[in-house]
Amino acid sequence: MELCITYLGGPTALVEFGGLRLVTDPTFDPAGTEYPAAAYTLRKTQSPAVAAADLGAVDAVLLSHDHHADNLDMAGRRFLASVPVIYTTVTGAERLGGTARGLTPWQSIACPTASGGTVQLTAVPARHGPAGGDRGPVLGFVLEADGAAVYFSGDTVWFEGVEEIGRRFRIDAALLNLGAAQVTVAGPHALTFTAAEAVELARRWPHASIVPLHFEGWEHFTEGRGEIESAFRAAGLDARVRWLAPGAVTHFGKP
Repeated sequence: MELCITYLGGPTALVEFGGLRLVTDPTFDPAGTEYPAAAYTLRKTQSPAVAAADLGAVDAVLLSHDHHADNLDMAGRRFLASVPVIYTTVTGAERLGGTARGLTPWQSIACPTASGGTVQLTAVPARHGPAGGDRGPVLGFVLEADGAAVYFSGDTVWFEGVEEIGRRFRIDAALLNLGAAQVTVAGPHALTFTAAEAVELARRWPHASIVPLHFEGWEHFTEGRGEIESAFRAAGLDARVRWLAPGAVTHFGKP
């Protein structure tokens, strides 16, 4: 068993695990694209490191939520049509239709592989902002195969639902949407993991490699690589962080 991750940019990565090839939160629009909403405009500052057309066959998409452009942009929506199945929230699946399958927190399914095996996929809780001020339904995901477990957080902050994930699973690699994202309409609250929250997760999940995603490429992040590195260095946990080079395949090997 081997875990391989290709960092595409923002929250988007190609994850190869247990015989499956999966893409997280697809964002493939070029730098400079703007996404106006009623109260704010999101702006993308980096193009994807690999074009969607160059990824090859993909078995599934892990879509934490469909209603924010920094997790599913216009090119990402077009990409969904080429994927056999999209795992996402129940409301997201209703909006997307097609091959989208809605899951609820703690719901598990067995995903078959071409070799005849299976990868266990569990949808897990996420909260996109402070209590009472989150930004709509979001999911994270845990993948299990051959005794290893990989977590993709989606857009969430540290809260009791994420704490529960650590009690239910022994996570070997945690792909975290970081950046401490903020938008004016939501006030001064972080809507995704802060560096300090990622350090707390690393302390609680001692076996997990920490894989930062979604900390660059968009204007609304308030923390970047520097803040993340500083927080982990101060905590004495910098060796736990695995930084991904854009467009390159990072091999994790057997946990």
